[in-house]
Amino acid sequence: MGISNVFSLICGLVMFLFGMSLMGDGLKRTAGGKFELLLARLTNTPIKGVLLGTGVTAIIQSSSATSVMAVGFVNSGMMKFRQSIPIVLGAILGTSVTGWVICLSELGGGDGWVQLFSSATITGMVAFGSILVRKFAKGYDYVGDIMMGFVVLMVGISTMSGSVSSLQESETFISTLTMFSDPIIGIIVGTLFTAVLQSASAAVGIVQALTVTGAIDFATALPIILGISIGAAVPVLLSAIDANVNGRRTAFVYLFISVLGVLLCGGVFYLLNAIFSFPIMTMKMTAVSIAAVNTLFRLFNVIALYPFIGLIDKFTCLWIKDKSSDDDAAGDSVEPIALDERFLSYPALAISQVQRAINDMVNTVQKSINVSFAAIGDYSEEKLNKMVRYEKLTDQYEDTIGTYLMQISRSELNNEQSADVFKYLHSLSYFERITDQAMTIAYTAKEKKEKNITYSANAQREIDNLRGAVAEIVEITIEDFINNKWQTDGRVVALSMVIRDMCDKAEVHHVERLQSGSCTLEQGTGFKELITEFERIASHCTKVIRAMSEAHDESYSIHVENLALDLENSKIMTQFDQYRAKYKTNV
Repeated sequence: MGISNVFSLICGLVMFLFGMSLMGDGLKRTAGGKFELLLARLTNTPIKGVLLGTGVTAIIQSSSATSVMAVGFVNSGMMKFRQSIPIVLGAILGTSVTGWVICLSELGGGDGWVQLFSSATITGMVAFGSILVRKFAKGYDYVGDIMMGFVVLMVGISTMSGSVSSLQESETFISTLTMFSDPIIGIIVGTLFTAVLQSASAAVGIVQALTVTGAIDFATALPIILGISIGAAVPVLLSAIDANVNGRRTAFVYLFISVLGVLLCGGVFYLLNAIFSFPIMTMKMTAVSIAAVNTLFRLFNVIALYPFIGLIDKFTCLWIKDKSSDDDAAGDSVEPIALDERFLSYPALAISQVQRAINDMVNTVQKSINVSFAAIGDYSEEKLNKMVRYEKLTDQYEDTIGTYLMQISRSELNNEQSADVFKYLHSLSYFERITDQAMTIAYTAKEKKEKNITYSANAQREIDNLRGAVAEIVEITIEDFINNKWQTDGRVVALSMVIRDMCDKAEVHHVERLQSGSCTLEQGTGFKELITEFERIASHCTKVIRAMSEAHDESYSIHVENLALDLENSKIMTQFDQYRAKYKTNV
Protein backbone atom coordinates (compact mmCIF):
# COMPACT_ATOMS: atom_id res chain seq x y z
CA MET A 1 0.00 0.00 0.00
CA GLY A 2 1.72 3.16 -1.22
CA ILE A 3 1.47 6.76 -0.09
CA SER A 4 -1.15 7.45 -2.76
CA ASN A 5 -3.37 4.74 -1.26
CA VAL A 6 -3.00 6.30 2.19
CA PHE A 7 -4.11 9.71 0.94
CA SER A 8 -6.90 8.06 -1.03
CA LEU A 9 -8.07 6.39 2.20
CA ILE A 10 -7.98 9.72 4.04
CA CYS A 11 -9.84 11.41 1.21
CA GLY A 12 -12.51 8.70 1.26
CA LEU A 13 -12.85 9.03 5.04
CA VAL A 14 -13.28 12.80 4.81
CA MET A 15 -15.90 12.42 2.08
CA PHE A 16 -17.68 9.77 4.13
CA LEU A 17 -17.81 12.01 7.24
CA PHE A 18 -18.88 15.04 5.21
CA GLY A 19 -21.60 13.10 3.42
CA MET A 20 -22.91 11.74 6.71
CA SER A 21 -22.97 15.26 8.17
CA LEU A 22 -24.66 16.69 5.06
CA MET A 23 -27.37 14.06 5.16
CA GLY A 24 -27.97 14.56 8.87
CA ASP A 25 -28.16 18.35 8.57
CA GLY A 26 -30.57 18.12 5.64
CA LEU A 27 -32.83 15.73 7.51
CA LYS A 28 -32.83 18.02 10.55
CA ARG A 29 -33.78 21.00 8.39
CA THR A 30 -36.57 18.94 6.83
CA ALA A 31 -38.00 18.30 10.27
CA GLY A 32 -37.58 21.94 11.30
CA GLY A 33 -36.17 20.97 14.71
CA LYS A 34 -39.07 18.62 15.51
CA PHE A 35 -36.76 15.64 16.15
CA GLU A 36 -34.89 17.51 18.86
CA LEU A 37 -38.07 18.89 20.41
CA LEU A 38 -39.61 15.42 20.44
CA LEU A 39 -36.49 14.12 22.11
CA ALA A 40 -36.81 16.78 24.80
CA ARG A 41 -40.54 16.40 25.45
CA LEU A 42 -41.77 12.87 24.70
CA THR A 43 -39.74 10.89 27.21
CA ASN A 44 -42.38 10.28 29.88
CA THR A 45 -41.94 6.48 29.57
CA PRO A 46 -38.72 4.47 29.11
CA ILE A 47 -39.92 2.73 25.95
CA LYS A 48 -40.67 6.11 24.33
CA GLY A 49 -37.20 7.25 25.31
CA VAL A 50 -35.57 4.23 23.68
CA LEU A 51 -37.64 4.57 20.49
CA LEU A 52 -37.02 8.31 20.22
CA GLY A 53 -33.31 7.92 20.92
CA THR A 54 -33.11 5.26 18.21
CA GLY A 55 -35.16 7.26 15.70
CA VAL A 56 -33.38 10.58 16.20
CA THR A 57 -29.96 8.92 16.01
CA ALA A 58 -30.95 7.08 12.84
CA ILE A 59 -31.94 10.45 11.34
CA ILE A 60 -28.97 12.56 12.39
CA GLN A 61 -26.63 9.54 12.11
CA SER A 62 -24.71 10.20 15.29
CA SER A 63 -25.24 8.58 18.69
CA SER A 64 -22.78 11.09 20.12
CA ALA A 65 -24.88 14.04 18.89
CA THR A 66 -28.06 12.55 20.35
CA SER A 67 -26.37 11.82 23.67
CA VAL A 68 -24.77 15.28 23.78
CA MET A 69 -28.27 16.75 23.31
CA ALA A 70 -29.48 14.56 26.20
CA VAL A 71 -26.62 15.91 28.34
CA GLY A 72 -27.75 19.42 27.44
CA PHE A 73 -31.41 18.67 28.29
CA VAL A 74 -30.47 17.34 31.70
CA ASN A 75 -27.89 20.07 32.31
CA SER A 76 -30.46 22.81 31.61
CA GLY A 77 -33.22 21.16 33.64
CA MET A 78 -35.42 20.40 30.62
CA MET A 79 -35.24 16.70 31.40
CA LYS A 80 -34.59 14.59 34.50
CA PHE A 81 -31.49 12.42 34.59
CA ARG A 82 -33.47 9.18 34.67
CA GLN A 83 -35.30 10.17 31.47
CA SER A 84 -31.98 10.42 29.64
CA ILE A 85 -30.99 6.77 30.26
CA PRO A 86 -33.49 5.26 27.75
CA ILE A 87 -32.46 7.93 25.21
CA VAL A 88 -28.82 6.85 25.54
CA LEU A 89 -29.85 3.21 25.09
CA GLY A 90 -31.77 4.14 21.95
CA ALA A 91 -28.87 6.23 20.63
CA ILE A 92 -26.49 3.30 21.01
CA LEU A 93 -28.83 1.18 18.86
CA GLY A 94 -29.72 3.90 16.35
CA THR A 95 -26.14 4.55 15.29
CA SER A 96 -26.03 1.12 13.64
CA VAL A 97 -28.39 2.33 10.88
CA THR A 98 -25.53 4.05 9.01
CA GLY A 99 -23.88 0.66 8.54
CA TRP A 100 -26.89 -0.54 6.58
CA VAL A 101 -26.79 2.57 4.38
CA ILE A 102 -23.16 1.73 3.62
CA CYS A 103 -24.24 -1.77 2.59
CA LEU A 104 -25.72 -0.25 -0.56
CA SER A 105 -22.14 -0.09 -1.82
CA GLU A 106 -22.23 -3.89 -1.92
CA LEU A 107 -24.73 -3.80 -4.78
CA GLY A 108 -22.75 -4.92 -7.78
CA GLY A 109 -23.20 -4.64 -11.48
CA GLY A 110 -24.50 -7.21 -13.90
CA ASP A 111 -25.97 -7.56 -17.35
CA GLY A 112 -28.98 -5.74 -18.72
CA TRP A 113 -31.58 -4.38 -16.37
CA VAL A 114 -29.68 -5.70 -13.32
CA GLN A 115 -27.24 -2.80 -13.75
CA LEU A 116 -30.06 -0.44 -12.74
CA PHE A 117 -29.68 -1.74 -9.19
CA SER A 118 -25.91 -1.37 -8.95
CA SER A 119 -24.52 1.05 -6.37
CA ALA A 120 -22.88 3.13 -9.11
CA THR A 121 -26.19 3.53 -10.95
CA ILE A 122 -28.16 4.38 -7.82
CA THR A 123 -25.51 6.88 -6.72
CA GLY A 124 -25.47 8.52 -10.14
CA MET A 125 -29.26 8.78 -10.28
CA VAL A 126 -29.41 10.33 -6.80
CA ALA A 127 -26.61 12.77 -7.73
CA PHE A 128 -28.48 13.86 -10.86
CA GLY A 129 -31.70 14.21 -8.86
CA SER A 130 -29.97 16.36 -6.22
CA ILE A 131 -28.78 18.79 -8.91
CA LEU A 132 -32.31 19.07 -10.32
CA VAL A 133 -33.81 19.66 -6.87
CA ARG A 134 -31.27 22.35 -5.93
CA LYS A 135 -31.62 24.02 -9.34
CA PHE A 136 -35.37 24.03 -9.85
CA ALA A 137 -37.10 23.27 -6.52
CA LYS A 138 -36.61 26.61 -4.77
CA GLY A 139 -37.13 26.41 -1.04
CA TYR A 140 -36.38 22.67 -0.96
CA ASP A 141 -32.60 22.86 -1.11
CA TYR A 142 -32.39 20.78 2.07
CA VAL A 143 -33.84 17.83 0.12
CA GLY A 144 -31.00 18.29 -2.36
CA ASP A 145 -28.59 18.34 0.60
CA ILE A 146 -29.92 14.98 1.80
CA MET A 147 -29.50 13.48 -1.65
CA MET A 148 -26.06 14.99 -2.18
CA GLY A 149 -24.99 13.85 1.29
CA PHE A 150 -25.93 10.28 0.33
CA VAL A 151 -23.92 10.59 -2.87
CA VAL A 152 -20.82 11.93 -1.10
CA LEU A 153 -21.12 9.21 1.56
CA MET A 154 -21.32 6.46 -1.08
CA VAL A 155 -18.40 7.89 -3.06
CA GLY A 156 -16.42 8.15 0.16
CA ILE A 157 -16.98 4.52 1.12
CA SER A 158 -16.18 3.46 -2.46
CA THR A 159 -12.96 5.48 -2.36
CA MET A 160 -11.94 3.91 0.96
CA SER A 161 -12.68 0.41 -0.37
CA GLY A 162 -10.66 1.07 -3.50
CA SER A 163 -7.68 2.44 -1.56
CA VAL A 164 -7.38 -0.65 0.63
CA SER A 165 -8.23 -3.33 -1.95
CA SER A 166 -4.54 -3.93 -2.69
CA LEU A 167 -3.96 -4.93 0.95
CA GLN A 168 -5.50 -8.34 0.29
CA GLU A 169 -2.15 -9.35 -1.13
CA SER A 170 -0.11 -7.90 1.77
CA GLU A 171 1.09 -10.56 4.19
CA THR A 172 2.09 -7.84 6.70
CA PHE A 173 -1.42 -6.43 6.75
CA ILE A 174 -2.99 -9.86 7.13
CA SER A 175 -0.63 -10.84 9.95
CA THR A 176 -1.36 -7.54 11.70
CA LEU A 177 -5.10 -8.12 11.51
CA THR A 178 -4.72 -11.54 13.12
CA MET A 179 -3.51 -9.73 16.24
CA PHE A 180 -6.94 -8.11 16.53
CA SER A 181 -8.59 -11.50 16.82
CA ASP A 182 -7.34 -11.42 20.41
CA PRO A 183 -10.42 -9.98 22.18
CA ILE A 184 -8.51 -7.67 24.53
CA ILE A 185 -6.31 -6.18 21.80
CA GLY A 186 -9.25 -5.86 19.39
CA ILE A 187 -11.40 -4.03 21.93
CA ILE A 188 -8.55 -1.64 22.83
CA VAL A 189 -7.83 -0.91 19.15
CA GLY A 190 -11.53 -0.34 18.39
CA THR A 191 -11.85 1.97 21.39
CA LEU A 192 -8.78 4.07 20.55
CA PHE A 193 -9.63 4.17 16.84
CA THR A 194 -13.15 5.48 17.52
CA ALA A 195 -11.94 7.91 20.19
CA VAL A 196 -9.67 9.52 17.60
CA LEU A 197 -12.35 9.62 14.86
CA GLN A 198 -15.07 10.58 17.39
CA SER A 199 -17.62 8.74 15.26
CA ALA A 200 -18.80 5.15 15.70
CA SER A 201 -20.44 5.22 12.27
CA ALA A 202 -17.16 6.23 10.61
CA ALA A 203 -15.23 3.55 12.49
CA VAL A 204 -17.71 0.86 11.44
CA GLY A 205 -17.63 2.23 7.89
CA ILE A 206 -13.86 1.81 7.71
CA VAL A 207 -14.13 -1.77 8.97
CA GLN A 208 -16.76 -2.38 6.28
CA ALA A 209 -14.41 -0.92 3.67
CA LEU A 210 -11.61 -3.22 4.84
CA THR A 211 -13.78 -6.28 4.18
CA VAL A 212 -12.91 -5.97 0.46
CA THR A 213 -9.43 -7.23 1.33
CA GLY A 214 -10.91 -10.56 2.39
CA ALA A 215 -8.72 -10.48 5.51
CA ILE A 216 -11.48 -9.55 8.00
CA ASP A 217 -13.03 -12.60 9.64
CA PHE A 218 -15.55 -12.75 12.48
CA ALA A 219 -12.87 -13.30 15.13
CA THR A 220 -11.19 -10.04 14.04
CA ALA A 221 -14.35 -7.98 13.52
CA LEU A 222 -16.23 -8.72 16.76
CA PRO A 223 -13.73 -7.30 19.28
CA ILE A 224 -13.18 -4.21 17.11
CA ILE A 225 -16.96 -3.63 16.98
CA LEU A 226 -17.11 -4.05 20.76
CA GLY A 227 -14.33 -1.50 21.17
CA ILE A 228 -16.03 0.93 18.78
CA SER A 229 -19.03 0.98 21.11
CA ILE A 230 -16.84 2.11 24.03
CA GLY A 231 -14.83 4.64 22.00
CA ALA A 232 -18.03 6.42 20.92
CA ALA A 233 -18.45 7.59 24.52
CA VAL A 234 -15.42 9.91 24.31
CA PRO A 235 -17.11 12.92 22.58
CA VAL A 236 -20.06 12.60 24.97
CA LEU A 237 -17.74 12.68 27.98
CA LEU A 238 -15.91 15.70 26.56
CA SER A 239 -19.21 17.56 26.12
CA ALA A 240 -19.96 17.22 29.84
CA ILE A 241 -16.74 18.77 31.16
CA ASP A 242 -18.50 22.01 32.15
CA ALA A 243 -21.92 20.45 32.83
CA ASN A 244 -23.63 20.21 36.22
CA VAL A 245 -23.76 16.99 38.20
CA ASN A 246 -26.80 15.56 36.33
CA GLY A 247 -25.24 16.45 32.98
CA ARG A 248 -22.08 14.58 33.97
CA ARG A 249 -24.17 11.62 35.08
CA THR A 250 -25.83 11.47 31.65
CA ALA A 251 -22.45 11.47 29.89
CA PHE A 252 -21.16 8.79 32.26
CA VAL A 253 -24.22 6.62 31.54
CA TYR A 254 -23.19 6.38 27.88
CA LEU A 255 -19.77 5.02 28.88
CA PHE A 256 -21.20 2.82 31.61
CA ILE A 257 -23.82 1.23 29.34
CA SER A 258 -21.26 0.69 26.58
CA VAL A 259 -18.73 -0.97 28.91
CA LEU A 260 -21.44 -3.02 30.59
CA GLY A 261 -22.72 -4.14 27.19
CA VAL A 262 -19.24 -5.19 26.06
CA LEU A 263 -18.61 -7.13 29.29
CA LEU A 264 -22.01 -8.78 29.11
CA CYS A 265 -22.18 -9.59 25.40
CA GLY A 266 -18.47 -10.26 24.95
CA GLY A 267 -18.23 -12.25 28.17
CA VAL A 268 -21.15 -14.52 27.31
CA PHE A 269 -20.05 -15.03 23.70
CA TYR A 270 -16.38 -15.81 24.41
CA LEU A 271 -17.30 -18.11 27.31
CA LEU A 272 -19.62 -20.11 25.06
CA ASN A 273 -17.02 -20.09 22.30
CA ALA A 274 -14.45 -21.55 24.69
CA ILE A 275 -16.87 -24.38 25.42
CA PHE A 276 -18.36 -25.06 21.98
CA SER A 277 -15.75 -23.53 19.59
CA PHE A 278 -18.08 -21.76 17.15
CA PRO A 279 -17.19 -22.33 13.46
CA ILE A 280 -18.42 -18.78 12.73
CA MET A 281 -15.11 -17.41 14.05
CA THR A 282 -13.38 -18.07 10.72
CA MET A 283 -16.19 -16.72 8.55
CA LYS A 284 -15.06 -13.98 6.13
CA MET A 285 -16.94 -10.76 6.75
CA THR A 286 -18.66 -8.48 4.26
CA ALA A 287 -20.12 -5.02 4.67
CA VAL A 288 -23.53 -6.60 5.24
CA SER A 289 -22.33 -9.04 7.90
CA ILE A 290 -20.42 -6.26 9.69
CA ALA A 291 -23.62 -4.18 9.78
CA ALA A 292 -25.59 -7.20 11.04
CA VAL A 293 -23.14 -7.99 13.85
CA ASN A 294 -23.00 -4.33 14.87
CA THR A 295 -26.80 -4.07 15.01
CA LEU A 296 -27.29 -7.39 16.83
CA PHE A 297 -24.69 -6.47 19.45
CA ARG A 298 -26.31 -3.11 20.12
CA LEU A 299 -29.82 -4.60 20.12
CA PHE A 300 -28.63 -7.16 22.68
CA ASN A 301 -27.40 -4.29 24.88
CA VAL A 302 -30.77 -2.54 24.78
CA ILE A 303 -32.79 -5.68 25.51
CA ALA A 304 -30.46 -6.84 28.28
CA LEU A 305 -30.12 -3.49 30.06
CA TYR A 306 -33.61 -2.01 29.57
CA PRO A 307 -35.10 -3.80 32.64
CA PHE A 308 -32.32 -2.35 34.80
CA ILE A 309 -32.77 1.36 34.03
CA GLY A 310 -33.68 1.99 37.67
CA LEU A 311 -30.54 0.26 38.92
CA ILE A 312 -28.37 2.14 36.41
CA ASP A 313 -29.93 5.37 37.71
CA LYS A 314 -29.14 4.52 41.35
CA PHE A 315 -25.61 3.30 40.63
CA THR A 316 -24.74 6.42 38.62
CA CYS A 317 -26.09 8.70 41.35
CA LEU A 318 -24.00 6.85 43.93
CA TRP A 319 -20.92 6.99 41.70
CA ILE A 320 -21.29 10.69 40.86
CA LYS A 321 -22.62 12.36 43.99
CA ASP A 322 -24.17 15.81 44.14
CA LYS A 323 -21.84 17.51 46.59
CA SER A 324 -23.46 20.90 46.16
CA SER A 325 -26.98 19.87 47.22
CA ASP A 326 -26.35 20.47 50.90
CA ASP A 327 -24.78 23.85 50.21
CA ASP A 328 -27.73 24.92 48.05
CA ALA A 329 -30.21 23.87 50.72
CA ALA A 330 -28.36 25.80 53.40
CA GLY A 331 -27.98 29.01 51.39
CA ASP A 332 -30.37 31.27 49.59
CA SER A 333 -28.64 31.55 46.23
CA VAL A 334 -30.39 33.29 43.39
CA GLU A 335 -29.52 31.72 40.04
CA PRO A 336 -31.42 31.82 36.74
CA ILE A 337 -32.13 28.67 34.74
CA ALA A 338 -29.00 27.65 32.83
CA LEU A 339 -29.05 28.11 29.05
CA ASP A 340 -26.93 25.38 27.52
CA GLU A 341 -24.71 26.43 24.61
CA ARG A 342 -24.88 22.87 23.24
CA PHE A 343 -28.29 23.77 21.83
CA LEU A 344 -27.09 26.72 19.75
CA SER A 345 -26.57 24.29 16.85
CA TYR A 346 -30.26 23.39 17.14
CA PRO A 347 -32.25 26.68 17.03
CA ALA A 348 -35.58 25.01 17.81
CA LEU A 349 -34.15 23.58 21.00
CA ALA A 350 -32.32 26.77 21.91
CA ILE A 351 -35.51 28.84 21.51
CA SER A 352 -37.52 26.28 23.48
CA GLN A 353 -34.96 26.56 26.27
CA VAL A 354 -35.21 30.38 26.15
CA GLN A 355 -39.00 30.15 26.38
CA ARG A 356 -38.71 28.08 29.53
CA ALA A 357 -36.22 30.51 31.07
CA ILE A 358 -38.16 33.66 30.19
CA ASN A 359 -41.39 32.12 31.50
CA ASP A 360 -39.60 31.54 34.78
CA MET A 361 -38.44 35.17 34.65
CA VAL A 362 -41.96 36.54 34.16
CA ASN A 363 -43.19 34.43 37.06
CA THR A 364 -40.53 36.17 39.15
CA VAL A 365 -41.83 39.50 37.83
CA GLN A 366 -45.32 38.53 39.01
CA LYS A 367 -43.95 37.74 42.48
CA SER A 368 -42.15 41.07 42.63
CA ILE A 369 -45.38 42.94 41.83
CA ASN A 370 -47.29 41.00 44.48
CA VAL A 371 -44.68 41.65 47.16
CA SER A 372 -44.18 45.34 46.37
CA PHE A 373 -47.92 46.02 46.28
CA ALA A 374 -48.35 44.21 49.60
CA ALA A 375 -45.56 46.37 51.04
CA ILE A 376 -47.53 49.57 50.29
CA GLY A 377 -50.10 48.71 52.93
CA ASP A 378 -48.01 46.50 55.22
CA TYR A 379 -44.27 47.15 54.85
CA SER A 380 -41.67 44.83 56.38
CA GLU A 381 -37.94 44.23 55.93
CA GLU A 382 -38.74 40.69 54.84
CA LYS A 383 -40.75 42.01 51.90
CA LEU A 384 -37.95 44.41 50.91
CA ASN A 385 -35.37 41.59 51.07
CA LYS A 386 -37.57 39.48 48.81
CA MET A 387 -37.81 42.35 46.36
CA VAL A 388 -34.02 42.73 46.32
CA ARG A 389 -33.68 39.03 45.44
CA TYR A 390 -36.36 39.21 42.73
CA GLU A 391 -34.78 42.31 41.21
CA LYS A 392 -31.34 40.68 41.21
CA LEU A 393 -32.75 37.54 39.60
CA THR A 394 -34.53 39.38 36.79
CA ASP A 395 -31.35 41.37 36.09
CA GLN A 396 -29.44 38.10 35.75
CA TYR A 397 -32.15 36.68 33.52
CA GLU A 398 -32.06 39.73 31.25
CA ASP A 399 -28.27 39.47 30.83
CA THR A 400 -28.21 35.68 30.37
CA ILE A 401 -31.22 35.37 28.07
CA GLY A 402 -30.33 38.49 26.05
CA THR A 403 -26.80 37.21 25.36
CA TYR A 404 -28.13 33.77 24.45
CA LEU A 405 -30.76 35.23 22.09
CA MET A 406 -28.08 37.24 20.28
CA GLN A 407 -26.13 34.00 19.77
CA ILE A 408 -29.25 32.29 18.42
CA SER A 409 -29.90 35.18 16.02
CA ARG A 410 -26.59 34.42 14.26
CA SER A 411 -27.95 30.99 13.24
CA GLU A 412 -30.03 30.24 10.17
CA LEU A 413 -33.62 30.68 11.39
CA ASN A 414 -36.98 30.15 9.74
CA ASN A 415 -39.72 32.83 9.92
CA GLU A 416 -41.32 31.43 13.06
CA GLN A 417 -37.99 31.19 14.88
CA SER A 418 -37.02 34.73 13.83
CA ALA A 419 -40.35 35.99 15.19
CA ASP A 420 -39.76 34.24 18.50
CA VAL A 421 -36.26 35.72 18.86
CA PHE A 422 -37.61 39.19 18.02
CA LYS A 423 -40.46 38.84 20.52
CA TYR A 424 -38.23 37.61 23.35
CA LEU A 425 -35.53 40.22 22.76
CA HIS A 426 -38.02 43.09 22.94
CA SER A 427 -40.12 41.68 25.79
CA LEU A 428 -37.12 40.86 27.94
CA SER A 429 -36.21 44.45 28.79
CA TYR A 430 -39.84 45.44 29.45
CA PHE A 431 -40.27 42.67 32.02
CA GLU A 432 -37.01 43.62 33.70
CA ARG A 433 -38.16 47.25 33.91
CA ILE A 434 -41.42 46.18 35.55
CA THR A 435 -39.35 44.67 38.36
CA ASP A 436 -37.32 47.89 38.56
CA GLN A 437 -40.59 49.81 39.01
CA ALA A 438 -41.72 47.29 41.65
CA MET A 439 -38.40 47.82 43.46
CA THR A 440 -38.98 51.60 43.50
CA ILE A 441 -42.47 51.02 44.91
CA ALA A 442 -40.99 48.86 47.68
CA TYR A 443 -38.49 51.61 48.61
CA THR A 444 -41.32 54.18 48.58
CA ALA A 445 -43.24 51.92 50.97
CA LYS A 446 -40.15 51.74 53.17
CA GLU A 447 -39.86 55.52 53.28
CA LYS A 448 -43.57 55.81 54.08
CA LYS A 449 -43.10 53.39 56.99
CA GLU A 450 -39.94 55.02 58.35
CA LYS A 451 -41.39 58.57 58.20
CA ASN A 452 -44.78 57.40 59.46
CA ILE A 453 -46.52 58.99 56.47
CA THR A 454 -50.25 58.49 56.04
CA TYR A 455 -52.36 59.45 53.06
CA SER A 456 -55.75 61.08 53.09
CA ALA A 457 -58.78 58.84 52.57
CA ASN A 458 -59.21 60.04 48.97
CA ALA A 459 -55.50 59.57 48.16
CA GLN A 460 -55.47 56.10 49.71
CA ARG A 461 -58.60 55.16 47.71
CA GLU A 462 -56.90 56.26 44.48
CA ILE A 463 -53.76 54.25 45.31
CA ASP A 464 -55.82 51.13 46.12
CA ASN A 465 -57.79 51.55 42.91
CA LEU A 466 -54.64 51.92 40.83
CA ARG A 467 -52.96 49.05 42.62
CA GLY A 468 -55.84 46.76 41.66
CA ALA A 469 -55.83 47.92 38.03
CA VAL A 470 -52.04 47.57 37.65
CA ALA A 471 -52.05 44.14 39.32
CA GLU A 472 -54.69 43.05 36.81
CA ILE A 473 -52.83 44.35 33.74
CA VAL A 474 -49.62 42.60 34.85
CA GLU A 475 -51.50 39.34 35.41
CA ILE A 476 -53.18 39.53 31.97
CA THR A 477 -49.89 40.39 30.24
CA ILE A 478 -48.00 37.52 31.84
CA GLU A 479 -50.83 35.07 31.11
CA ASP A 480 -50.97 36.12 27.45
CA PHE A 481 -47.18 36.00 27.13
CA ILE A 482 -46.79 32.53 28.62
CA ASN A 483 -49.68 31.18 26.51
CA ASN A 484 -48.37 33.03 23.43
CA LYS A 485 -51.71 34.80 22.89
CA TRP A 486 -50.28 37.39 20.55
CA GLN A 487 -53.67 37.98 18.94
CA THR A 488 -54.69 40.24 21.82
CA ASP A 489 -58.31 40.73 22.81
CA GLY A 490 -57.63 44.40 23.56
CA ARG A 491 -57.71 44.08 27.35
CA VAL A 492 -54.11 45.15 27.98
CA VAL A 493 -54.23 48.19 25.68
CA ALA A 494 -57.66 49.25 27.03
CA LEU A 495 -56.67 48.78 30.67
CA SER A 496 -53.40 50.66 30.06
CA MET A 497 -55.40 53.63 28.77
CA VAL A 498 -57.69 53.45 31.79
CA ILE A 499 -54.67 53.39 34.13
CA ARG A 500 -53.19 56.37 32.27
CA ASP A 501 -56.49 58.19 32.74
CA MET A 502 -56.56 57.22 36.42
CA CYS A 503 -53.02 58.50 36.93
CA ASP A 504 -53.83 61.82 35.23
CA LYS A 505 -56.88 62.33 37.45
CA ALA A 506 -54.92 61.30 40.56
CA GLU A 507 -52.29 63.95 39.81
CA VAL A 508 -54.97 66.62 39.37
CA HIS A 509 -56.62 65.60 42.64
CA HIS A 510 -53.21 65.59 44.34
CA VAL A 511 -52.60 69.22 43.29
CA GLU A 512 -56.07 70.16 44.52
CA ARG A 513 -55.33 68.60 47.93
CA LEU A 514 -52.04 70.45 48.15
CA GLN A 515 -53.79 73.73 47.39
CA SER A 516 -56.49 73.07 49.96
CA GLY A 517 -53.94 72.10 52.62
CA SER A 518 -55.34 68.58 53.10
CA CYS A 519 -52.03 67.12 51.86
CA THR A 520 -48.43 68.07 52.68
CA LEU A 521 -45.43 68.10 50.34
CA GLU A 522 -43.89 65.20 52.29
CA GLN A 523 -47.02 63.11 51.80
CA GLY A 524 -47.25 64.15 48.19
CA THR A 525 -43.70 63.05 47.27
CA GLY A 526 -44.38 59.38 47.93
CA PHE A 527 -47.86 59.57 46.42
CA LYS A 528 -46.50 61.10 43.20
CA GLU A 529 -43.75 58.44 43.04
CA LEU A 530 -46.31 55.64 43.30
CA ILE A 531 -48.51 57.17 40.59
CA THR A 532 -45.51 57.48 38.24
CA GLU A 533 -44.42 53.85 38.77
CA PHE A 534 -47.97 52.53 38.28
CA GLU A 535 -48.22 54.30 34.93
CA ARG A 536 -44.79 53.03 33.82
CA ILE A 537 -45.69 49.42 34.67
CA ALA A 538 -48.88 49.67 32.59
CA SER A 539 -46.90 51.15 29.70
CA HIS A 540 -44.38 48.28 29.79
CA CYS A 541 -47.24 45.73 29.74
CA THR A 542 -48.66 47.35 26.61
CA LYS A 543 -45.27 47.24 24.92
CA VAL A 544 -44.91 43.51 25.69
CA ILE A 545 -48.23 42.72 24.00
CA ARG A 546 -47.41 44.94 21.03
CA ALA A 547 -43.98 43.31 20.69
CA MET A 548 -45.71 39.93 20.43
CA SER A 549 -48.17 41.23 17.85
CA GLU A 550 -45.48 42.98 15.80
CA ALA A 551 -43.33 39.83 15.73
CA HIS A 552 -46.09 37.64 14.35
CA ASP A 553 -47.29 40.28 11.91
CA GLU A 554 -43.69 40.27 10.58
CA SER A 555 -43.53 44.09 10.51
CA TYR A 556 -40.65 43.98 13.00
CA SER A 557 -41.00 47.55 14.24
CA ILE A 558 -42.16 48.45 17.72
CA HIS A 559 -44.27 51.58 17.74
CA VAL A 560 -46.47 53.30 20.31
CA GLU A 561 -49.92 54.13 19.00
CA ASN A 562 -51.53 57.24 20.36
CA LEU A 563 -54.80 57.35 22.21
CA ALA A 564 -56.81 58.48 19.18
CA LEU A 565 -55.73 55.45 17.13
CA ASP A 566 -56.51 53.07 19.98
CA LEU A 567 -59.96 54.53 20.46
CA GLU A 568 -60.75 53.83 16.78
CA ASN A 569 -60.59 50.12 17.59
CA SER A 570 -64.11 49.12 18.64
CA LYS A 571 -62.88 46.08 20.57
CA ILE A 572 -60.47 48.19 22.59
CA MET A 573 -63.12 50.87 23.09
CA THR A 574 -65.55 48.31 24.54
CA GLN A 575 -62.91 47.04 26.93
CA PHE A 576 -61.98 50.63 27.81
CA ASP A 577 -65.56 51.43 28.86
CA GLN A 578 -65.77 48.26 30.95
CA TYR A 579 -62.54 48.94 32.81
CA ARG A 580 -63.40 52.60 33.29
CA ALA A 581 -66.64 51.54 34.96
CA LYS A 582 -64.88 48.88 37.02
CA TYR A 583 -62.30 51.25 38.44
CA LYS A 584 -64.62 54.28 38.52
CA THR A 585 -62.26 56.65 36.77
CA ASN A 586 -65.08 59.13 36.27
CA VAL A 587 -65.12 59.82 40.04
